[in-house]
Amino acid sequence: MLVPILMGSKSDEAHARKIAEHLTKFGVKTELYVASAHKVPELVLDIVNDFNKSSEDICYITIAGRSNGLSGVTAANSVHPVIACPPFADKADYLTNIHSSIIMPSDTPAMVVVDPQNAAMAAIRILALTDKKLKKKIAEHINEIKESF
Repeated sequence: MLVPILMGSKSDEAHARKIAEHLTKFGVKTELYVASAHKVPELVLDIVNDFNKSSEDICYITIAGRSNGLSGVTAANSVHPVIACPPFADKADYLTNIHSSIIMPSDTPAMVVVDPQNAAMAAIRILALTDKKLKKKIAEHINEIKESF
């Protein structure tokens, strides 16, 4: 069970670490990669093609802003689910990054989740479809939240 976190730029690392923190709380392994779909598309494809050969359960989280080619290239070439979690600095950046993440060509199914914690939780729930222990951890987490109110 693995969540590769692909970043379009090294400047996305703080955002990626927020996501990774939530994944590790649930015992989900993460690996961080910097691979711009615009500047080094061959690296993105190498990463995706390597994971396509894996028998491990995988769910990608991609982090890219502006023109979000990373999520689309990953989704179009991967046999695994892709969650785009674009970073943003302010409202104008938010609008640009969200729009470039939700408008994908056909057959590029990248889901978009804006909040880093929710992106991690979405990946965890996808992986829990085939992992009973992880599903139990999610149920316990939900109960803890309910009991806190």
